Amino acid sequence: VQLQASGGGLVQPGGSLRLSCVASGFTLDDYNIGWFRQAPGKEREGVSCIRRDDSTYYLDSVKGRFTISRDNAKNTVYLQMNSLKPEDTAVYSCATDCTWLGRRYWGQGTQVTVSS
Repeated sequence: VQLQASGGGLVQPGGSLRLSCVASGFTLDDYNIGWFRQAPGKEREGVSCIRRDDSTYYLDSVKGRFTISRDNAKNTVYLQMNSLKPEDTAVYSCATDCTWLGRRYWGQGTQVTVSS
């Protein structure tokens, strides 16, 4: 059973990245799937979540810029991040819940760095 986040990298302000969260050993569609981020010296925060009924949640600071989606055929949840800002710099992780404490499975994160 594993969750794997990928797609991070270095991007200039205003750029875009698409993160992927791929599950193996279980079906993502059976869970709410959350994206979380943690910047150095800061607490982890929930960025976005897609629930089993496909309703979504976004952190206020990313609304209108980030989009979460699910591809059940690929057992993958995506986080499309547009208009990236330096304050979006963090390690991004995915987990099987909209809250970090409620997670059953989670994976290692992927680094997103927004810098000129």
